[in-house]
Amino acid sequence: MQHTLLAPFSLSSKGLHTGLDLTVTFLAAPVGHGLQVQRVDLPGEPVVPALADRVVDTSRGTVIADGDIRISTIEHAMAALLACGVDNCLIQVDGPEFPILDGSSRYYVQEILRVGLLEQDAPRNYLTVTEPLEYRDEKTGSWLRILPASQPDTKRCDDDQRKFSAPQPIAFASPAGLSIDSTIYFEGSELITTQRAQLSDLSCFATDFAAARTFVFVREIAPLLQMGLIRGGDLSNALVIYDRPMAQDDLDKLADALGAPHRDASHLGFLQLRPLQWENEPARHKVLDLLGDLALVGRPIRGHVEAYKPGHTVNNRFARQLLKL
Repeated sequence: MQHTLLAPFSLSSKGLHTGLDLTVTFLAAPVGHGLQVQRVDLPGEPVVPALADRVVDTSRGTVIADGDIRISTIEHAMAALLACGVDNCLIQVDGPEFPILDGSSRYYVQEILRVGLLEQDAPRNYLTVTEPLEYRDEKTGSWLRILPASQPDTKRCDDDQRKFSAPQPIAFASPAGLSIDSTIYFEGSELITTQRAQLSDLSCFATDFAAARTFVFVREIAPLLQMGLIRGGDLSNALVIYDRPMAQDDLDKLADALGAPHRDASHLGFLQLRPLQWENEPARHKVLDLLGDLALVGRPIRGHVEAYKPGHTVNNRFARQLLKL
């Protein structure tokens, strides 16, 4: 059956790209409403459906729009809503992007589990995949394919490798039938080259994926700052990966921009306030992002997704194909 929230909840923090103080509020919605986002800071409080064909930018996150009305960085919240089984929800935000929180989905999941869900009087409209479907980006080498769902593993979640202490997954209704097997690859990286992560069932998301944080390479920071992005980025809301040596002066300048301590430029590694949750946390975050982008198909999916070098651009193009089914 379809589900909505039993009670509203709000979360606040700065925006990753704007640096603005932002609050996002999640409200119950009727059957068939789906996921919609409302800009309560604008005249008329316009609403934009959270659908793949409303995505207008995927350069550093997923941005939906209706004309000049834009809402950015929605993917972490969308992943939590899909994984926890929230079919219908009105999401109000008081600015142009969702707050970044700690760069993961963990607080969205915790709040959904805290308030609980209401079962509604209508069945879910599943997208059941019966034939393989694939999207490839020949330029980047990225690809995604979806196959008919297979039987779930007997061991549904990654119990032996959990490092995130989440609330017990009660009072939620994860849609059954979606699994993801994803591999990331970064050519030329001296620290992180290839990682794999597998989500065998959406009920595993709360404990095994929700806390995986967004990440950025040190070498990407200067260009992003020049583009006017990541104004709210710091070590509290992202993993910063220093994987290619650079001049000490250059590294110090970037550390100052992030409010991070200086470090020896000859030593590669991760820069963050909290330790890695898992050795493959970047790969898990890419699964989180992919799940958030698949939520924009507008209905839960029954199928097995295989992904190689997923990212918001290829994710959205793939989701647009699924939206047409």
